[in-house]
Amino acid sequence: MRRLHKAINPIRHFWQRSHWASQARGRQHWRRALQGAAATTALALVTLTMVMVSSSTPVQAEEPIKVGVLHSLSGTMAISEGPLKEVILMAIEEINAKGGVLGRKVEPVIEDPASNWDLFAEKAKKLLVQDKVSAVFGCWTSVSRKSVLPVFEQHNGLLFYPVQYEGEECSKNVIYTGATINQQASPAVDYLMSAEGGGKKRFYLVGTDYVYPRTTNKILRLYLQSKGVTEAGMREEYTPFHHQDYQTIVGKIKSFCAGGDGAVINTINGDSNVPFFKELANQGITADNCPVISFSFAEVELQTLDVKPLAGHLASWNYYMSLKNPQNFKWIKAYKNWCEKRGIPEKQCVTDDPMMHAYTHVKLWAKAVEKAGTTDVDQVLKALEDLQVQSPVGKYKVDAKNHHTWKPVYIGKIRADGQFDVVWKTKSWVRPQPWSELTYPGRACDWSGGGKGTYDMVSGKRTWLSEKK
Repeated sequence: MRRLHKAINPIRHFWQRSHWASQARGRQHWRRALQGAAATTALALVTLTMVMVSSSTPVQAEEPIKVGVLHSLSGTMAISEGPLKEVILMAIEEINAKGGVLGRKVEPVIEDPASNWDLFAEKAKKLLVQDKVSAVFGCWTSVSRKSVLPVFEQHNGLLFYPVQYEGEECSKNVIYTGATINQQASPAVDYLMSAEGGGKKRFYLVGTDYVYPRTTNKILRLYLQSKGVTEAGMREEYTPFHHQDYQTIVGKIKSFCAGGDGAVINTINGDSNVPFFKELANQGITADNCPVISFSFAEVELQTLDVKPLAGHLASWNYYMSLKNPQNFKWIKAYKNWCEKRGIPEKQCVTDDPMMHAYTHVKLWAKAVEKAGTTDVDQVLKALEDLQVQSPVGKYKVDAKNHHTWKPVYIGKIRADGQFDVVWKTKSWVRPQPWSELTYPGRACDWSGGGKGTYDMVSGKRTWLSEKK
């Protein structure tokens, strides 16, 4: 009220002065005073309005930018997906500490689809429609990704998917940061068949019974055949999610490898890797008599096992915690600090390949939004084309056309401490190929410059799959 009186006082004082002036100097002076009164009154009213507004209406900051986190925190996949949530939250905190995105804080909305593929779709719809998130970081298995895909395409959402997969997909609404077949599986086979990898000639393919292992192995069988491996030199077997009894299968593997020229390609997912590797050790299968190379088994899963009997077995990834470079050292240090703050036990505070992708794709999204100047999905997707960031593996970028990412490939050997020694690596980063020439010759994907996604080359011209429907 005191501020209100101060604003009104100039009006009252002026009218007192102008009344005195009109009597002393006549009509001409009165007219001039009246003009001045109008100006002074207007100024006083503006002041009064500002006082009232500042007294009653607080200044409001811009609303935060919401993003979704869609990883299983319970169920069979929690062992692998739980740590991804942690590094996503860590990346968001780092971004917010530097002022956020477009001057706004980033707010995570966390959902637990509980390793239930149908629930993934329900949670995805909630995030897009109800929470109105600008992007979602999530999914692990291909069945969960395929469950949510129609939701993202229907609502024009944006999903960042962090895990290696079978390819044969190229959605406008997904950025695939994990490895394609040519960035993980085929280099693994090349290594095993090389003199350095033991010159293996026979392969036992074991995996979880869903789309990723089956499609990957379909392509690998064709790849092995192209390398001279016969049908007799291959075996293939699948188990359901959360399978626990591997005694019979490991017995078959032991017999298969008895000749000394066999190896196992492992696409088991989730917590079933634990009993599988325990049974390998129980039956005396070692890296010397039957090496196993894994595509979904890394540092996180190794922390749950007695690692010593597994030393020497292999994995194929785009990242290992043991990589020696400044970016990785910095990231590991930051994550250890995060673990301490969050009360995560030191033994569980390890990093692995899917965690690296999950962390890096948050930084990709943030940089793309800044570049686009908006969170609009179509404009962010355009900004992501050929976008490059630094990561724990060094330079890392989104392909200019196909929504997948370039990265190096490493073959690692399990150490007794649960880490990996890199025994082979590509000379540089590898361009992603979502469609294999072995299964779909001439098929590729292009979303840039008016591109319509997946196409086949027919008589030297692109035929878009979207126009065939």
